[in-house]
Amino acid sequence: MAYRIELDKDKLQKELTPQEYNVCLNHGTEAPFQNEFHNNKEKGTYLCKCCKTPLFTSEAKFDSGTGWPSYFQPIKEEDIEEIVDDTLGMRRVEVRCGACGSHLGHVFPDGPAPTHKRYCINSASLDFKEA
Repeated sequence: MAYRIELDKDKLQKELTPQEYNVCLNHGTEAPFQNEFHNNKEKGTYLCKCCKTPLFTSEAKFDSGTGWPSYFQPIKEEDIEEIVDDTLGMRRVEVRCGACGSHLGHVFPDGPAPTHKRYCINSASLDFKEA
């Protein structure tokens, strides 16, 4: 897929923490319950850490009990890319930023109405802009 924004990996390696870089560019993950936004209750918008595209709002955030921030829908469907992920011996759907391709997390079909989706997203792949 051709992304709208091309990431400068050298620049990002200088700007991001090692964990942020690993999550966003190496498709890593962070520990549950020990990340910045899993318990964030502030109103605002969650942006892609790498390109600052608005991805989710606090209105779509819910407590999934998983230890990662979870959302039932993105702001715009086209700003989220979904890719089948068969690693780790199971089938999951990876979620990437539709603008730059940065790894965000995974989406599962066990979220609340109205979408019944759970976008399980790494805090390390997000920035937060308070309303």
